[in-house]
Amino acid sequence: MRLASLFAALALGLAACGPSQETTTPTAQQPVEIPEIYKARTDRGPDGEPIPIAAVRAAYLNDRNTRQLVSYNGTEAPGTIVVDPYARVLYHVQPGGQAMRYGVAVGRAGLTFEGRATIARKAAWPSWRPTDNMLRTEPQLYGQFAGGLPGGMQNPLGSRALYLYQGSVDTYYRIHGTLDPSSIGKATSAGCIRMFNQDVIDLFEQIPTGTEVIVRSQAESVAMEGPMQETPEGYVVPAAAVQPTADPAVSATATAQVASAPMQTATVASAPVESAVPTGFTDPYAAMTAVPAATSVQPSLVSDPFATDAGFVSPVESAVPSR
Repeated sequence: MRLASLFAALALGLAACGPSQETTTPTAQQPVEIPEIYKARTDRGPDGEPIPIAAVRAAYLNDRNTRQLVSYNGTEAPGTIVVDPYARVLYHVQPGGQAMRYGVAVGRAGLTFEGRATIARKAAWPSWRPTDNMLRTEPQLYGQFAGGLPGGMQNPLGSRALYLYQGSVDTYYRIHGTLDPSSIGKATSAGCIRMFNQDVIDLFEQIPTGTEVIVRSQAESVAMEGPMQETPEGYVVPAAAVQPTADPAVSATATAQVASAPMQTATVASAPVESAVPTGFTDPYAAMTAVPAATSVQPSLVSDPFATDAGFVSPVESAVPSR
């Protein structure tokens, strides 16, 4: 009892010495406003049926993957699409030294092509099927999709697809929507270049077939965007934006490491728990093993590392339309 009385007296004494405090009512937290362009919308499906597209969650939107008009210092003509798989952005070049910048997710096929191509075909709610080589090498994963998938929200290409060709040759490089909006801005397990469904729908409406696309190499990315560094959440940011350490010696070492390795990346896990993949459906892209986004780039056409026939071109993440 004596000890309890002592603590009570001490507490009262401290209260008497300190400033009086008023009881305040906590302010109700305001909901985060989602930009109009990323709100829910209803689109027309492949057979004319309405398809609801959910709003992009605010947690998936940040400065680098939210669509915005930015200054652009490239030399490409207005109307050109520029894909930077290392900075994980796509530019639609505009007049007056500006470009509309979109965030993208990059699968391993997104790092196997660089250079110039042309959008020779566009498809709304495209169908998809695995290649024969995909079925042969990974039947446990792709066998369930052997008959192809019709267009719709269960399709890994999402709402739209843009198909890149060099002349009459299909590069198997695709710019497309996604089942998983949480992946945008990250190095995903597979696929080529994914965009939010809302973004790829709007871009699809703006560009005609015949549009030139330039896919940057890693060296071109560093020259135009500067070195990038991956955050713990899996996004990339300019290396200069990373807070330096207080130790000058350590800071200098880190700067040298960034300069020698344009982008530091880690193997990325599959889609997080809050993924928007429909319940009960296995996304064949998310099920694949991720690879570091700094994988060396091989020029010319996409090649399939699992192919056994020399000269056979069929990338693992190809989006071959059902026939």
